[in-house]
Amino acid sequence: MTKTTSSLRRRPAPRVPSVPTGRSPRLALSPARARTRAWRRWVSTEPVLGTVCSIQLIRGPEEERSRFDDAARRCWTELHEIERHFSPWLEDSDIRRLARSEIKLRRTDRRVREVEALCQDALERTDGLFDAWREGWFDPTGLVRGWAADRVAEHYLAPLLKQLGASAVGLNVGGDLRLFTAATSAWRWRVGLTDPTRPDNFIATVELLDGAVATSGLAERGERVIDPRTGLTATTVASATVMADRLTEADLWATTAVASGFDDLSWITRAQTRSGLLIAPDGAVRRWIGQVALS
Repeated sequence: MTKTTSSLRRRPAPRVPSVPTGRSPRLALSPARARTRAWRRWVSTEPVLGTVCSIQLIRGPEEERSRFDDAARRCWTELHEIERHFSPWLEDSDIRRLARSEIKLRRTDRRVREVEALCQDALERTDGLFDAWREGWFDPTGLVRGWAADRVAEHYLAPLLKQLGASAVGLNVGGDLRLFTAATSAWRWRVGLTDPTRPDNFIATVELLDGAVATSGLAERGERVIDPRTGLTATTVASATVMADRLTEADLWATTAVASGFDDLSWITRAQTRSGLLIAPDGAVRRWIGQVALS
């Protein structure tokens, strides 16, 4: 499976209904709790990985704001470094230099070698539905964004829950979400899933404490998923949303779901996902929880 994209990838969904600012994805508190508690929210945004990313930290102590800002800067710095090595649109990136046979894999950045090993594993686990070599050169676009988000979120953001006594922290990478909540917090991340057949409406809303949400499909701007079995663009899934423990897995299996097609959920028995939702171009819906298809 291969994705052709406008950069690493740009995807607008999922989003949260309580922040009505266009189609950009958002994270928000359940409205019931919003009426009873005042939740201080710190936000940092950055254009990187071909999209606009954001970090939100909930109820950090005001005197520790500088520590949040420092963690955010570290996140953005590393994501820019990752983009420099992985972007298929930067001619001097490791990925493009590999494609031109200017360097060998062993000479690339260690993070490129790490992702290459993950892509080899993904190729096997998806029975070839995810294939980073489909175009004849190594392009990990369908996995690297989720991996990058997990990497910086786990290293720089999750520790803030204990270090600052914060309630929650989340990273939004072009609509893909990596979320953390303190064990003693009443906070819930409330995520609205856009209906691709009616973009101003939500087809579902989910609440999460910790985990990841990723979306792929025809409805996502700049995205084209290739079915490796036919070599053609996969067209039977307008939107695939997957929830998993980590964004690497959610991203991988959302892309795989699109490549596999609306009628084939056989792959869920191999996937490490919590649940998911497929929407066809005609509005038909399929859902699953764990390894069980519900519709």
